[in-house]
Amino acid sequence: MRRIVIACLFALAGSAHAAEPASKIFGAVSTPAPGHPQIFGSYAKGCFAGAVALPKDGPNWAAMRLKRNRRWAHPALADFLIRLSAGAEAAGLNGLLIGDIGQVRGGPMKSGHKSHQIGLDADIWLRPLTSRPTAAQREAWSSYDLVKGRRTLDEALFLKSAARAIPIAAADPAVARIFVNATIKRKLCEVTDPANRDWMRKVRPWWGHDSHFHVRLACPAGSPACKDQDPPPAGDGCGEELDWWLTDEPYTGSGSTPKPPLTLADLPEQCTAVVRAQ
Repeated sequence: MRRIVIACLFALAGSAHAAEPASKIFGAVSTPAPGHPQIFGSYAKGCFAGAVALPKDGPNWAAMRLKRNRRWAHPALADFLIRLSAGAEAAGLNGLLIGDIGQVRGGPMKSGHKSHQIGLDADIWLRPLTSRPTAAQREAWSSYDLVKGRRTLDEALFLKSAARAIPIAAADPAVARIFVNATIKRKLCEVTDPANRDWMRKVRPWWGHDSHFHVRLACPAGSPACKDQDPPPAGDGCGEELDWWLTDEPYTGSGSTPKPPLTLADLPEQCTAVVRAQ
């Protein structure tokens, strides 16, 4: 009888741990999972090992919100951000301010993002690097909010923003998608020659994203368990699809019940080993 009771207690403890939000478990880890860089799962349901931290400062970038400890990336993304920041100088920018990337082993976050789970997503502020921020400024500064209300672009801020880096990012073969506010995409469509905007296919309108653009890389070689999104629809997206985003329809919510937080059981089975690896 005693053995049965103990077994039941262990089962209940295991069940409680299994039901614990994965964001809490991943958020409690402070060091990368050891081993070769490897991705498991998808952008909004996954994890990764072998993370590297983007240095907080580079010749043409500065990482922001350091206290969040979210500047961890798959090496392919870290290399891309360094490459993009250097390329931004060709667009007349001194450099870029880099926002959230991912947690040290990826996985769900307690706040702010549903994706950013496999080290391939990064938020780049639309406020460019103009002077090296202090430790306090990294936490206190805000980016440029280019969109007033839902559809009004702040033209003056747009002209001095880091939006000039979006075509450079989209032209990079490692990039799968870039998410921006629909009003920002509309402006990019207006100022770009239709004969020279194949890169615009990767630039996708999405809710929010009025103060940063969100870059997403395709799954890199060497991670067979990484799950890509389907490719973006054909065309540059400057027509009917964009017109829909500029109506009120995308913002009329259905009042659906929020989904419960992800648990380890919802993630690829390898993520349990990733988050518990010593």
